[in-house]
Amino acid sequence: MTLRFDLESLHEAYAAGLSPRAVIEAAYARLESVADPGIFIHLAPIEPLLREAEALGAFDPVARPLWGVPFAVKDNIDVAGMPTTAACPAFSRIAGEDATVVAMLKRAGALCLGKTNMDQFATGLVGVRTPYPVPRNAIDPRLAPGGSSSGSAVAVAHGIVSFALGTDTAGSGRIPAGLNNIVGLKPTVGALSTTGVVPACRSLDCVSIFALTVDDAYRVFQIAAAPDASDPWSKAVPVLPLGARPPTLRLGVPARAERRFFGDDTMEAAYEATLARLERLGCRIVELPFGDFHAVAALLYQSAFVAERYAAIRGFLERNESALHPVTREIVMGAREFSAADAFESLYALKRLTRNIEPLLASVDLLCIPTAPGLCTLADVAAEPIAANTRLGTYTNFVNLLDLCGMAVPAGALPSGAPMSVTLLGPAKADALAAALARDLHAASNETLGATGWRLRSQCATAPASDDRIELAVVGAHLSGMPLNGELRALGARFLRETRTASGYRLFALAGQTPPKPGLLRDATGRGAVEVEVWSLDRAAFGAFVAAVPSPLCIGALRLADGSSPKGFLVEPAALAGAEDITSFGGWRAFVAKHRGPM
Repeated sequence: MTLRFDLESLHEAYAAGLSPRAVIEAAYARLESVADPGIFIHLAPIEPLLREAEALGAFDPVARPLWGVPFAVKDNIDVAGMPTTAACPAFSRIAGEDATVVAMLKRAGALCLGKTNMDQFATGLVGVRTPYPVPRNAIDPRLAPGGSSSGSAVAVAHGIVSFALGTDTAGSGRIPAGLNNIVGLKPTVGALSTTGVVPACRSLDCVSIFALTVDDAYRVFQIAAAPDASDPWSKAVPVLPLGARPPTLRLGVPARAERRFFGDDTMEAAYEATLARLERLGCRIVELPFGDFHAVAALLYQSAFVAERYAAIRGFLERNESALHPVTREIVMGAREFSAADAFESLYALKRLTRNIEPLLASVDLLCIPTAPGLCTLADVAAEPIAANTRLGTYTNFVNLLDLCGMAVPAGALPSGAPMSVTLLGPAKADALAAALARDLHAASNETLGATGWRLRSQCATAPASDDRIELAVVGAHLSGMPLNGELRALGARFLRETRTASGYRLFALAGQTPPKPGLLRDATGRGAVEVEVWSLDRAAFGAFVAAVPSPLCIGALRLADGSSPKGFLVEPAALAGAEDITSFGGWRAFVAKHRGPM
């Protein structure tokens, strides 16, 4: 039986007695079998790596959750003792220490196989702007591998490593994932330290994670996300468990008239089919005007923002301009034409557009966009090196400028067999929510992982219980997909489960309330059961939430059909004068849908 490299399978194999030596040897054998000299720029010698594996000691996935897990690192991220080239041989230097994120993963037991190929200085989404052999797309060698994190994505797609690090400034953690049928996690800006990373645009750069599954990508994120005092752009981001997603989510998508597929009707049809699948998963599709998103995307390369790429490596470029790949040189050196005044004008434009976009983002839980508007072949890149790259960035270039997080996830295959991918985006710090929906979509797409032929295993969707959190049952406008659910999420609430009350409760639509409010009343004579969702909050957030509950509503203990007794909304009996008994609807959501149309 083929040894699978997803984390769950590896842990099972290690627990059954498999040695790290066998895993490392399998990884090198797979690389040899793939026979693609473009994946790695530097490959670790196998014997020192085997000694490192032996030094891990006994298998302990609790103390070291990545014990014996092979991974790869994009060659603009430092790994101690290995060269860092950023795909520019003249830039090459031996790293004296690990980048912060690499050090954290090694402490968790992960084993680094080497440094992967990339678009030079992380400038590109095509994966061919390298002086080294170009990595071959793992699914179809006629397609571009995607960049700039090309080698990392291809290594994961072939199952050579369990996960790989990339970077993402304009889409480099998402486009290669989409073109190679794998998952690409682009975290909240600042969640993963960029200390030890060669900058592309220092204010926007993210370390990204490629994996075969959402669970694996998010597990690596949980281990690597932490504030770093040595990185001025680092920030504290809550790393929530990857639990069940809320049953109803409002999903923003580009309005039909503003969707850009550049004539790729097959990709457009696949996107529509994916939206239909998401509706079957309980999402409510909300079309949003997308002109301002496209305008923000244009700013990244068509305004003074591109000058940050020049500033990032200015000292090297002024001494070594001839060392650059021709297309990279054209883009980066062209930034010198912008002035400081141009930079401020670009900042003002971004601020105006962001202000326009903020209410759109607030009206939905997540966005769902195509990862790329169409496939990109090597022939396309050869014919139009910059234009082809620009098209690939249609739905990626705006993301970090707007401080969004997201995950590119496989969503089936096109009729040609090429991969289909969408990206789920959320506001900063919504990493767990995006991952929860991405996991369900990946499972519903029922496709193989990368180019391995392995099938996706069923995943557990329950977040672990925590003694320091308080369960809260909601029955009305705080339900998922309803107008006040954002208040819960803003307090860091986690969705736990959907259930019903025990018998003995009645639900009312209260009279004279704007917006309308439900009232749940405990009534021993009642026989109905009412829909509830159970969320959890930490104690401070629960206190803040309760303090804001307006009369005549109050918080008490509810009895639920599953036998639990969380805190929940109740109504004072005196407030029922003129109220409508709506218990027969089974819940507030059904009542609103019946009387006021779709939510």
